[in-house]
Amino acid sequence: MTDSSANANIAALAALLKETSEHHGSFEAVAPPHDWWDWYAAYMQARQSGSASDAAAEAANRYMAEVKHIVPAT
Repeated sequence: MTDSSANANIAALAALLKETSEHHGSFEAVAPPHDWWDWYAAYMQARQSGSASDAAAEAANRYMAEVKHIVPAT
């Protein structure tokens, strides 16, 4: 990989991490204590698989509920 390709990949990953943090905020505000990286991983995997941001957030929420048993207060 060339330096410019690596830099582009780093920039894209940084943008995805920023987007993920912004979407995690609404989950974080109402969820019981949890490991943020679990939600991030589920969200990022969905985005990298082609899901829109809202669908990725739903997928991350579902993952947290079904796998980690973390359900936000309603």
